[in-house]
Amino acid sequence: MTDTANRAPRPAAALWGLGAVLVALYAILVPIHATLYGVALPTAFLLGAAVCVAPAVAVRAPRSAIAVFSAAAFALPLTVSPVRDPFWPWPWSVPALIVFAVFVLIVTTLHGWRLGGLSLLLGLTGSLTAPLLLTKAATANAAGADLIVTASIAGVAYVVGVLLAGRLRLGAELTREREHVAVEQSRRELAEERTRIARELHDVVAHSMSLIQVQASTARFRAPDLPDAAVAEFESIAASARGALVEMRRILGVLRTDDHTAELAPQRGIDDIPALVETTRRAGAVVELTGRVEGDVSAASQIASYRIVQESLSNAVRHAPGSPIAVDVAADAAVVTISVRNAPVSDAPLPAAGHGLRGMSERAGLLGGELRAGPDGDGWLVSARLPRRPAVPRPEGAS
Repeated sequence: MTDTANRAPRPAAALWGLGAVLVALYAILVPIHATLYGVALPTAFLLGAAVCVAPAVAVRAPRSAIAVFSAAAFALPLTVSPVRDPFWPWPWSVPALIVFAVFVLIVTTLHGWRLGGLSLLLGLTGSLTAPLLLTKAATANAAGADLIVTASIAGVAYVVGVLLAGRLRLGAELTREREHVAVEQSRRELAEERTRIARELHDVVAHSMSLIQVQASTARFRAPDLPDAAVAEFESIAASARGALVEMRRILGVLRTDDHTAELAPQRGIDDIPALVETTRRAGAVVELTGRVEGDVSAASQIASYRIVQESLSNAVRHAPGSPIAVDVAADAAVVTISVRNAPVSDAPLPAAGHGLRGMSERAGLLGGELRAGPDGDGWLVSARLPRRPAVPRPEGAS
């Protein structure tokens, strides 16, 4: 919105500038034609207004403006006094010539070369009538020279207008293309995130629900001495698990778009972090990986650990290209600790808190862990603590 707000006043400023120029030319044109060319003052006011208003009208209504200007360009040279001083240029006076060039430039720039060429042709054709009707042999050469100068200046304005029109058209196409790319990028990121969520739901939650359903369904076979009440309870649990799996499949169908079918590869975990680091190294980054995690770590914590390292490496490569990156993943009996630090780079701005940092914080918070990200000296540090086995949240109101 800021960029749009900065661009919005420019057309208004250009219109105000055009209006000021046309008013100044009108103020010059009327007295010159009334005093030097002997045109009646009311006629000078009327035809001068038609000539000077046409460029402003051409911004919105080019065809009407061409008709008005062509009629004025035809009539204005015919209204001069027969006893005028032949020293002054005719059939185009200097202010009228400037207005003509401005008119051709505006029509061509805003409405294309066809209308621009039409305005140039009609303007020259209309003004050519006056020399054919009124010019004496003594002044024919002067009128011809004036027409040549007018045609040259207006022709240059036409060429400049064609170039400007092409530049404006190219700029508009580039703007539309950038907007299209931004929209497609947003859609792609949304689809990728939805697919990632669907995979995690499938690999973690749906897998656990399937185990619950299987264990509840086979409990009476594994423990044949169970009382009938316990068997009925296990059957109820199995039925609830089956219903939850049906709902889970429906949710996965909503999350997965047509372009992103279910991925059959297993979800990434802590054991995949070395491969992630090696991939980052092949991209040109200098990455050092330390630490080791042994023992059982829950699937949710493993996924969160991998995603946090992945996002941290991506941020470091994007915001501090070329800086060394140190990754440490370790664990004790209860907590997995992650540390990703990139060294400073001259003239590299520190990353702002965006969606990536927010997503990492949410991942850690959902598991009962914590994540911190911020400047560390001249560099940037992301540190996280995740529980090995996240506690199962107790339902609200449970004792």
